[in-house]
Amino acid sequence: MNAIISASELASDLAGTNPPVLLDIRWQLSVAKAAGEPPFDGRAEYAAGHIPGAVYVDLDQELASTPGARGRHPLPDIARFGAAMRRAGVSADRAVVVYDGGQGWAAARAWWLLQWAGHPDVRVLDGGLPSWEGPSETDTPTPAEGDFTPEPGAVQLLDADGAAALARGGVLFDARAGERYRGEVEPIDRVGGHIPGAVSAPTNENVGTDGRFLPAEELATRFKSLGATEGTGVGVYCGSGVSGAHEVLALAVAGIPAALYVGSWSEWSSDPERPVAVGPDPQ
Repeated sequence: MNAIISASELASDLAGTNPPVLLDIRWQLSVAKAAGEPPFDGRAEYAAGHIPGAVYVDLDQELASTPGARGRHPLPDIARFGAAMRRAGVSADRAVVVYDGGQGWAAARAWWLLQWAGHPDVRVLDGGLPSWEGPSETDTPTPAEGDFTPEPGAVQLLDADGAAALARGGVLFDARAGERYRGEVEPIDRVGGHIPGAVSAPTNENVGTDGRFLPAEELATRFKSLGATEGTGVGVYCGSGVSGAHEVLALAVAGIPAALYVGSWSEWSSDPERPVAVGPDPQ
């Protein structure tokens, strides 16, 4: 099953006899704002217009737990996550499609979590809401309660020690911007740099100017050139397990399975005992 779906394919599926559950995951990374600039409000964006039938899901509240020692977006409490998915109408025997405002990170986080929790049929709208050419609505739907019960462990998950080991014995991709990998800037976390041995692979290089993923063949060529060769274990991290999920999704489109280090740099860098590398060299 393809991990992504085009807008035209989604329109066709929504018009069918068994339409997918549709989740709106609009979100933006919260960083320091200019004086007087309001923070991004995904729920307000959703209320202003969304794909008909879509249910809003809050990334910070429902797809992550409270920030702390395990990072800015730790795994959510599994009971709370399951309840949020059932509220949105998610059931084990019904397909799910997730989308966001176009960047793809938040939708990929929802895709990865549902896969990790055992849902068998989840796809991301390629290009997000900007790719949708159909109607929109402002009404908030009230779907029938779903029956999805999360069973974590269906896909690979890394902790800090596992990420360190994979950086030595496989390939660990750093999905952040290159300047953060090199330690030239660090707008959020305690210290800049990267996990020793990790390879820089910015996730924004996996998509075109329209926000859609590059063709699978191009993605496969890119990742193989960076070390994801056959038989090599592959992992991904980012700042807090959101853009990293987008890179795992890109790898899935390329046909390459990969594990996600959810704690990512926000967890790693908060521990002064963990080594930090700077500069363009992985080591």
